[in-house]
Formats: sequence, C-alpha cells, structure tokens
Amino acid sequence: MFNKLLKIVFFVIAIGSFNNSFSQQEENGVKAKIVAKSIDNLVDIKAVALNEDLTFEDQYTYLLFSLKKGAEGNYSKNTQSGVFSLEANEQKILSSLKVNLQKDQEIKVYLFIRKNGELISKDSVIYTTAEKTKTKISKEEDFTIKGIVVDNVITKMGKDFYDYFYQAYLVSGIKYGFVIKINEKPYLGRSSIITVYVKDFKINEFYSRPDEEYLKSMVKLTLQRLSLFNKQQKMLNKTGRI
Repeated sequence: MFNKLLKIVFFVIAIGSFNNSFSQQEENGVKAKIVAKSIDNLVDIKAVALNEDLTFEDQYTYLLFSLKKGAEGNYSKNTQSGVFSLEANEQKILSSLKVNLQKDQEIKVYLFIRKNGELISKDSVIYTTAEKTKTKISKEEDFTIKGIVVDNVITKMGKDFYDYFYQAYLVSGIKYGFVIKINEKPYLGRSSIITVYVKDFKINEFYSRPDEEYLKSMVKLTLQRLSLFNKQQKMLNKTGRI
C-alpha cells in the first residue's frame, strides 16, 4: 500500500530519451499530435498520429500519459499505450480520454511515438480551467516535475531495485529538477543489466542479482552519484558552460 501511494504522485511510465528527438522527427514522416477541446468542465483529449510519407508505416508504439493536478496539489495519472500502423498520408486516432477539470485544476498531457524503442515524435499540452487555455510544451525542462523517476524495468530484480531506489529517494527529501531514468535490458541467462540515466549521462550501471543487500548497495551508490552529478551541473551552470 505504501509503495502504491508513493507512485501515484511521482511514478511515470517510461518517457524515453528526449535528446535528438527533433532531428529524428525530421527524418521520419510519422508525427504525434494531441487534439484537445473542452465543453464546460469536460476536456476531450485525443492522441493522433499522422503519416506524412507516401509509404506504409508499421510497428510503431505510442504512449499517452496524462498527469492531473488537483486544487490541493495532489496528482493523479492516466496512461494508455499500444501498437499501430499507418497507411500513406493516413491520420489515425490512437487513443482518447475525457477529463473533468474543476476550478484551479490542471492537466498535463504527453504523447510519445516510438519505433524500435527510439523516440521519433512527441507532443504535449497543458490545460487549465482557470485560464481556459492550453499551452504547448516545447522544452524537456517543461516536462519535468521534481522527483520523477522513470521506470523502464523488465524483471522482478529490476522492479525490486526501482522500489528500493524510489523509497530511498523519497525518504531523502531531495527532489532533483531532472528526470531520473531506470532502464533494464536482458543479459545472459536470467540476469540483466540495470542502467540509471539522467539525460544522456550514465549515472550507474550494474548486473542485477536476486540479492536485497546487493540491490540496496547499488541504490546507495546511485544516490551518491546523483548528488555528485547535481553539484557538477550547478557548477557548470554558474560558469555558463551549459
């Protein structure tokens, strides 16, 4: 129950790499688009994919993710995903959701389209009833809510590491302004490789083991390296190098 409550606020299903996404979009004719309209307090949101090429495109995956902020600052999330294909010049509604927004509430909606695991197109909006407007998000920083940890694990050992890490991160009281991504890929036998990223920086990488003490030691090492990374980024910001 404790883990479930923690993840309601901060858990985000794998967002993927934002870097190089715009150059990838230019090379691929499949575009992501969010269409949103409101009637009274009901917001109708549709995730749309458009194939601008003259060829059939298949084996694409999408993720529609929404994060609703309540009037009291609490968060609730909704995720939808699937596989799709597009005929030449076809436009297709991939998924839709309806959200009831009351006064002082806000919803952020993100659509990601990938092929072979690579992010090729994205779109996003913020919808606020108080302002009765929707705003495009164009920078990665605008996607960030402090404390987000992206879970992209595939085994129980990866899930255990994520749980241990998330609890330690939350208890630490530190909420970095960058997204932390925990990825996992298969290795020999039943083993796997777990990698912790911030942007394109590899913070920690190790082979998984069904050993609680070992996984918690990796959590401790990861938190130490994240702290060092954060300090280095602040120093670079002050010197104007990034």
